[in-house]
This record gives sequence, C-alpha cells and structure tokens, in this order.
Amino acid sequence: MNAKPTDIDGYLSAVPDDARATLEKLRRTIKAVAPGAVESVSYGVPTFKYQGRPLIYIGAAKNHCAIYGMNVGAYQDELAAYDTAKGTIRFPPNEPPPKALVKKLVSDRLAEIDAAATGRKRKKPDPGTPVRRRPPGEGESVRATRAEGGMDAGAST
Repeated sequence: MNAKPTDIDGYLSAVPDDARATLEKLRRTIKAVAPGAVESVSYGVPTFKYQGRPLIYIGAAKNHCAIYGMNVGAYQDELAAYDTAKGTIRFPPNEPPPKALVKKLVSDRLAEIDAAATGRKRKKPDPGTPVRRRPPGEGESVRATRAEGGMDAGAST
C-alpha cells in the first residue's frame, strides 16, 4: 500500500487476496448489522462511523487482519483464541472471528454509541433568551479583594 487510500475499496484493492477476502466478509457483516454506518478511511484503515462517531475499524497488516475500536476486555471469554490488546483483535487472514461474534461486537458498539448520545444531549437555549451576566464586582476572586486591602489583607496577630 504505497499511496494512501481515500475509500475502503481503494484500501481493499491494495491488500493481499486472503486479507481482502476476510476484510470484505467483515465489511458485509458490519453493514448488515449497521446499514446506516458511513464508510471512510481514517487512521489509514477502513472505518465505519455511526451518528458521526467511530463504530469500528478493520485493517490488514503483513501477517494478520484486525478489528479495532472497541472494549476488548468486555469479551475476554469470546476472544480467548485471538491475539488481543486494548481495543484490538488480531487474527490470521484465513481465520477471522465467527460472523456471530462480529455481529455481537458491532451490535454492542451501536448500543454504546446510542446510550452515549442520549446521555449527552442537552437542550440548547433559545436564541432569544438573554444571557445572565454577573453584575460588576460579583464573583471576584479573594486574591483581588485582598490585594485591594479588603478581607483582613494579610491580617497580623
């Protein structure tokens, strides 16, 4: 992969056949579970975004393929047969994780993003609502008051 790909098809065209076949299967599975996910290339690998947030990344290296971008620790039992690191699952190109496991990973990540989105939303103020400003002097720091000789300005005993 000499030139940086700008889309997933470009990325896939540059990887070896065995890795390409595996990544294409992963891509189909991800799209089946998250049909609204937007495809792109980010950090140099195929990326799927949902509601503007990273859903999952997939990629190929010289000797393995990988799935990135999730809490791997939550799936220790299911991933015991794979080489894992924080947020990464590595596997030989010809031995991808089972389709059911990939579906579960993607579904759980979708739910995680949905939960975060509902927890973050807050009502924006109406543009016509006046902004409350503090009157002059309200909320000034204690230091400023002491510097002016107030609040016992370094009271001596």
